[in-house]
Amino acid sequence: MGFPPLFLCFLLILLSVSVNGNAELQALMDLKASLDPENALLTSWTVSGNPCDGSFEGVACNEKGQVANISLQGKGLKGKLSPAIGGLTHLSGLYLHYNSLYGEIPREISNLTELTDLYLNVNNLSGEIPQQLGNMSSLQVLQLCYNHFTGSIPTQLGTLKKLNVLALQSNQLTGAIPASLGDLGVLMRVDLSSNHLFGSIPSKLADAPLLEVLDIRNNKMSGNVPLALKRLVGGFLYENNPGLCGVGFPSLRVCTSLDRSNLNRPEPYGGGSGGLSTRDIPETANLNLNCSGNGCTKSSKTSQASVVVGVIVVTIIASAIGILSFTHYRRRKQKLGGGLEMCDSRLSVDQAKEVNRKNGSPLVSLEYSIGWDPLAEGRRYGGVSQEILQRYRFNLEEVESATQYFADKNLLAKSNFSTTYRGTLRDGSLVAVTRIAKISCKSEEAEFLRGLNVLTSLRHENLVRLRGFCCSKSRGECFLVYDFVPRGNLLHYLDVKDDEARALEWSTRVSIISGTAKGVEYLHGCKVNKPALVHQNICAENVLLDQRFKPLLSNSGLHKLVTNDTVFSALKASAAMGYLAPEYSTIGRFTERSDIYAFGVLIFQILSGKRKFTSSMRAAAESFKFHDLMDVNLRGSFSESEATKLAKIALLSTHECPEERPTMETIVRELGNLANSS
Repeated sequence: MGFPPLFLCFLLILLSVSVNGNAELQALMDLKASLDPENALLTSWTVSGNPCDGSFEGVACNEKGQVANISLQGKGLKGKLSPAIGGLTHLSGLYLHYNSLYGEIPREISNLTELTDLYLNVNNLSGEIPQQLGNMSSLQVLQLCYNHFTGSIPTQLGTLKKLNVLALQSNQLTGAIPASLGDLGVLMRVDLSSNHLFGSIPSKLADAPLLEVLDIRNNKMSGNVPLALKRLVGGFLYENNPGLCGVGFPSLRVCTSLDRSNLNRPEPYGGGSGGLSTRDIPETANLNLNCSGNGCTKSSKTSQASVVVGVIVVTIIASAIGILSFTHYRRRKQKLGGGLEMCDSRLSVDQAKEVNRKNGSPLVSLEYSIGWDPLAEGRRYGGVSQEILQRYRFNLEEVESATQYFADKNLLAKSNFSTTYRGTLRDGSLVAVTRIAKISCKSEEAEFLRGLNVLTSLRHENLVRLRGFCCSKSRGECFLVYDFVPRGNLLHYLDVKDDEARALEWSTRVSIISGTAKGVEYLHGCKVNKPALVHQNICAENVLLDQRFKPLLSNSGLHKLVTNDTVFSALKASAAMGYLAPEYSTIGRFTERSDIYAFGVLIFQILSGKRKFTSSMRAAAESFKFHDLMDVNLRGSFSESEATKLAKIALLSTHECPEERPTMETIVRELGNLANSS
């Protein structure tokens, strides 16, 4: 009895899916046996289970029912990475960082040609980095930092045309930086710091079109630094490479004739059996070795004489460099007084893993160093809950990736001490990342932590929600991650030209005033685990509007993180816009009453549609001349009774005498009555 062709085709498809599913299940079980040999952590992975039904911890599938993502970061895995990983050919993300994996990277991993993200950082992996990684054509992020890799950086990595991030710092890599990395047209960040690399910086890499960060600190690099790296400004990090020289780079010595005659020579270099093998010589090197097809022969007498002279010269230079290095070290030690100063030394891999053991983010490459590390586990300052800090902590790589390494196209706002960027997390949610320089942050760790604790305690429907924070000593910056608010700030809706679509309707204006008042009232109130708080910078720029024009007060509690000088530097702008209460010049501090004054100014701005608060606005409100006060874009379409009450609140709130101003609780109650009467 025959079967219809269509039925046979359907049967073959089912068989193919079944075989593929069984193959992936077997690969996962082999992987489990290797990663978790004691079967203590991956107990949900069972041979009778289905990897795609959500029962396998850390495993996700694509729409075709193929294993596409493994996220097991920070799980405490203590095994090896099995060659069976090569059987999961549809993987796009492999996140095994912050574990205790050991052994080598299996060559079979190169079968994962659809993999975009490979995170093996902060483990105990060893051996050489496989050349076969160059076959992983879809790779965009390669994170192998904080391991024990040896050997040289494979030149084959130069074939990864989609690679954006290469992080190999804090290993034991030797040899030179492959010039082939300069062939990567979308490479943005390269971190090779804290290895044993030598030779010169390839000019081809310096010319990489999208390169923003090149970190080669704590190596043995030498020679003239390519001028093209000047464009990176602070993104080029090169400290602790005494052999480097160049013009236009702070702390670099000027190149001498000896440097210019040896631009491409690896340092140190020795010929003969005691020197380097030819495979270890940088591809940037231009050495005339006495070699034939059978190998290198002995040097001539002239060469021997050159070696003797070279040894003497190198000895003199080494002595000079040693003196300079010691002087530089002493100078650095003298500068390391403040809690925010960065140390050259970093935590060991074990320490780094312990600091980040609880982190569950799929994007992590936190900067580690001794000194200022307010987010380290075990710290207890001012009653700050470490559990709270862990829940809110982001990692540097996650922040950088979300903002596309702080691309200009993602810039949202800029102040005298911070810059805010739009970002997208891996789960697809939109965020706003505020970037603050360390010189603007409080230097005392305890005080800084208390400030963070205050920020995490703020939860209200009219405050922008804090998602988390990140501190990076090596970058000298802190980052605050907030929910993204799509319609921007209220300032965008003031001074709108006639007939422009951005002009707000009357009901929207009343809603913005009422919602902002509720947010300020919440700040001023004392709740369980939340102290009473003065905002200090209520203004149209700090009132953000969501998709439905609900107001969300931003930068609440920010003054708890930044220095007093930074707070004072913002006063000039506040005073120019009219927000600064008159008594500030006498008492020199912010109070709840000064917040209320600024809120009154905000009401006048919303009613008039003007950015700058003037005395004529008060005069119009006092005489009830609404045609002089109200925004012409309303075209008379507003409730006169509501406008009268709002004008009265604005007048009382901006009274010259602080004691005459109502409390925010009273204002909210009055606004509630306004809503009820309408």
